[in-house]
Order: sequence, then C-alpha cells, then structure tokens
Amino acid sequence: MGGQIKTQEYAYFKREIVPVEEANINIKTHAFQYGTGCFCGIRGYWNDEKQQFYLYRLKDHYERLYQSAKILMMNVGHSIEELIDITVSLVKKNQWKEHAYFRPILYKSDLSISPRLHDVGDDFAIYTIPLGDYLDVEKGLSCRVSSWTRLAENMIPTRAKASGGYINSALAKSEAMLDGYDEAIFLDSHGYVSEGSAENIFLVRNGKLITPQFSDSILEGITRRSVIHLAKKELGIEVEERSIGRSELYVSDEAFFCGTGVQLSWIREIDRRVIGDGKLGKIAGAIQKLYFDVVMGNQAGYEDWLTPVY
Repeated sequence: MGGQIKTQEYAYFKREIVPVEEANINIKTHAFQYGTGCFCGIRGYWNDEKQQFYLYRLKDHYERLYQSAKILMMNVGHSIEELIDITVSLVKKNQWKEHAYFRPILYKSDLSISPRLHDVGDDFAIYTIPLGDYLDVEKGLSCRVSSWTRLAENMIPTRAKASGGYINSALAKSEAMLDGYDEAIFLDSHGYVSEGSAENIFLVRNGKLITPQFSDSILEGITRRSVIHLAKKELGIEVEERSIGRSELYVSDEAFFCGTGVQLSWIREIDRRVIGDGKLGKIAGAIQKLYFDVVMGNQAGYEDWLTPVY
C-alpha cells in the first residue's frame, strides 16, 4: 500500500461533503434509538504500480442498498448514478492513495419516538476510513459455531442489511472472541449453517465448492457472487448452493469466509476440529489469489467490476 499523511478526513452528510467531525447526528435521531437504517460496505483498493484507486463493484453495492431500502420502507434520495458520483468525489476529496473502506448509511433521521418505518424521514451519509485486512487473510482462522441463532427472514431479514440486525452479529462475534476464537459461524433457525458474523461462508468437498443458499438466512453477498463467478468461469470449479448441516463443516476439505470487509480468509479449524490438513487449501488459495488480482485491477476482463477514480 502507498502511505499518506492525512490532515483532514471528509464525509458526505446532509447532501454535502464536509469535514468528518461536522457529520454528526442528534441524540434524538430515530435510527440511533431504534436501529432503523441500512448500509453498505464498499472497498477501495490503491494500486501503487498503476497509481490508481479502484472502487469495487460500486453499482452492485448501491443496487443492493436500494433493495434494502425497499424492504425497510426508505427513500434513498439519490439515483444510483448520483451515489457513484458522490463516492468518487469523496475519494478525490480525501485524496486516498491507500486501501480504504466506505460506509454508506441510509437512516431514519427524524427526531421522534415510536419504533416504526412509515412516516419517518430518511437521510443518507457516507464515511470512509483506511482499512487493510479486517481478518487475517493469511494465517487461517479459528472459528466456533455460535450458541446464538441467525436471524430468520420473518424476524429481521438478513437480505436487507439492516443496522439493527447487527446486534445479532455482535453477540456472536463477542462470544467467539471472548472464548478465544477469531470468528463465529451462525446456524439458522432450522439448524443449518448460515454465515459468519459479517461474512458468507464456503466449504470445499471432493473438489466442489459448496455454500449456503439464500433461504438459509444469509446476506446476498456481492463478494459471494464474485467468488461463485470466478470459481466457475476462471477455475472451472463446480459450485453448489444448498443447505449445509453443522457436522459437514467438520468433514470439509477446506473452508473460507468471504465478504467486503473480510475479503477472502481461510478457516483453519472449527469447534477445535482441524479443517483438511490445517493449511490454506488449493481451491481457497487459487480463488483468493484471483480475487485480489481482480480488485487490484490486475486481472483482464473484469474492468466493469471496477470504478477507477484518478
């Protein structure tokens, strides 16, 4: 990564790019009280050799934000094209020349009491921070199956990426880390494998890539979609989307998480059972390498997944 000394950071707030310390909400804000909001996580990658900053699958992220908004009866207030332009402008204003993370948030902004979605005003904001690896992509993760159950579709739909739903994730993550693990793995309300606290999960068995289906209370992950595409098109790997039993985790040949934050991080052990030979597997390794080539702008044929800024 390129290095830089930051003297001022900027955010998008109340339809303006402002110094981040000015992007504040009132203590009475509806979303602060009730978690009534939804968000995206977007990565930007700095390629020092090309002197270029790439935003990854920007349009796809904002299309999913629109889907979340529809579920939560919210109005984004900007077209997708406007959201893309705002994000690019924010990169330039911050003069990013290192890997960075972007958090667009759509939130219920009225200063009112009553946990509802209708007749409450909405607002949109984006902040950005420098970010390397959210989880260690090299060492292999130690995971546990959480005692907490993943939220079901008729509770808080994971498809919506709703702010309030992440209490579920926080409970599982803290339980895992305080017990000495790196990450949690959720089961859904039917006892099937769902996802990590904030990432999708893949297994490898007999050369086949397996991942939970949408009906198993998972986020419709954009990185998940990327992994499936790359595995099929570039590596010729068969991919199966289906329900996965807990014990199938233990007998898998490989396992890994994927997501905007986590990127692609392989799993060394689950519930004290070593996965495969306890090393980065051939398939996970190949997908990981290919994924990083794509996001850094070093893989031909994926230019439409990247938004170059400079």
